Amino acid sequence: MIGLKRGTVALCEHEKEWELEAQRTISRLKKILGDVIKDIQHVGSTSILSIKAKPIIDIALAVDDFDDILAFEKELKDAGFYYRPQAQASIRGQLLFACGNYYDGTGDIQTHFIHVVLTNSMDWINYINFRDYLNQTPSAAKAYEDLKVSLAAQAPVDGGREKYLKGKHDFIVYTLRKACGGSTFSGTILRK
Repeated sequence: MIGLKRGTVALCEHEKEWELEAQRTISRLKKILGDVIKDIQHVGSTSILSIKAKPIIDIALAVDDFDDILAFEKELKDAGFYYRPQAQASIRGQLLFACGNYYDGTGDIQTHFIHVVLTNSMDWINYINFRDYLNQTPSAAKAYEDLKVSLAAQAPVDGGREKYLKGKHDFIVYTLRKACGGSTFSGTILRK
C-alpha cells in the first residue's frame, strides 16, 4: 500500500513495494531534472527496512541552488509533483514537493514527499545518517518503531499529525547525535 489520507496517522508493516516505488519516483525525477540533481535518495521511515511506517514515500533530492528546481516547477506539476511553498515555514532550508490526489483536488490521499535540500547541507547529511544508522542498528530501529506506534495510537487523525511529529523530535535528535558520533546536531528535523 502506498498513500494515506491527509491528516491521518496510520502505520503499516514494511513493504518491499515502498523501495520499488521510491526507485520509480527517483527515475521520473531524474528524467525531468537531469543534471540539476546532485544526489537523490529514498529516505524517511519507508526506507528503514525493519519498521512499520506511514505508507508515504520520502525522497531527499540535493541541488546546488533552489532556483534550479523552481525553474522546473511547471514540468514537475505536470508530472504530479506539486510545489508546497506554504509547508516550507515548518521545514526551513528546504523546498517541498508532494504527490497524491489530494494535491490535484480529486481526492484526499498523499503518496510522496520530495524534500529538496542543498548539496552537502546538514539537512542532507541528517536524512542520510538517520536512515543509515537505523538500518544498521536494529535496536534503534525497533525503539523508533515502538515510539511511532505509541504516538500513532495516541493521535491517529486530524491534529494528530503535528502531535505525532513533535513526539518523535527528541528521539530523532538523540539518534542523529549517535549517528554522527556524538557531534552537535544542527539542521532540520525529519518531518516523517
